[in-house]
Amino acid sequence: MPDGGLAVAWRMANGRVAVVTGAGSGIGREIARALLAGGYRVALAGRRPGPLREAAGDAPGALAVPTDVTDEAAVASLFGTVRDTWGRLDLLVNNAGVFGPPGAVDTLPVDDWRRAVDVNLTGMFLCAREAVRLMKEQDPRGGRIINNGSVSAHSPRPDSVAYTATKHAVTGLTKSISLDGRPFGIACGQIDIGNAATEMTAGIADGAKQADGSVRAEPVFDVRHVADTVLTMAGLPLSANVQFLTLTATAMPFIGRG
Repeated sequence: MPDGGLAVAWRMANGRVAVVTGAGSGIGREIARALLAGGYRVALAGRRPGPLREAAGDAPGALAVPTDVTDEAAVASLFGTVRDTWGRLDLLVNNAGVFGPPGAVDTLPVDDWRRAVDVNLTGMFLCAREAVRLMKEQDPRGGRIINNGSVSAHSPRPDSVAYTATKHAVTGLTKSISLDGRPFGIACGQIDIGNAATEMTAGIADGAKQADGSVRAEPVFDVRHVADTVLTMAGLPLSANVQFLTLTATAMPFIGRG
C-alpha cells in the first residue's frame, strides 16, 4: 500500500473504476498512473497500443484499451469492455485532445477544423454519452466525469481558432452534463490547464507567439500537479463537485493576456 497522503487516497479509491482517454502520453498518462497508484482500476484508452501498454506497465488493475475517441463504435466497445470487466464505472477523465495545425479563421483548412472538432468535442461527447449511460444503469448508480478543458476555454492564443472554439464548447458540454446528471448522482466538472510540461507543450518553453506578434518563452509546471489535482477532484463524495478549476504556471501570460 502507498505511504502518507497517497495511502488516504488509496483507501478512499480502492475498488473504484476509472477510464482515462488520451492515456498513452502527456497529461493522460500522468493521470492514469496517479489513479492506479491511488487504488483505482483504470482502463487506459488511446489510439496507439504501444504507448498505452507502456503507460499501464505491470500495475495491478490496469487495462490498456486501444480506442479512437472519434469512432462511435470504438467508444461503445471501450465502455462495454469496462462494464464486462469490472461491472461499473466511477470516473471518466475525458482528456483526449489535439492542438492541430495553427491557423486563423481565414487561413485554417476546413479539414483541420473538422479534425479538431472530431477529437476535442465529438470525442468527448461520445465518451461522456457512454459513461453516463453506464453510470445511470449501474447499482449503486452515479459517478463523476472530469473534462479536460484548457485556459483556451477562457482566452485564445493567436492562430488557434479550432482549438479555442472546441475548448469553449467543452465548457458548454461540461455544464450540460452537470445539469442533466443531477437526478442520477452524476457529477461533472472541468479542469482548465495552462502550460503543464508535456510532449505536446514542449515548444512553449522555447517560444510561443504572443498577442502582440512577438515570440517569447513561457514558464511551465510539472505535469504531476495536474494528476494530483485530478485525484483531489475525483476523491470528493458525489454530493460535492469542483465545477471549474484553472491550474496554470504561476507566471504564464494568461491573466492579462494580450
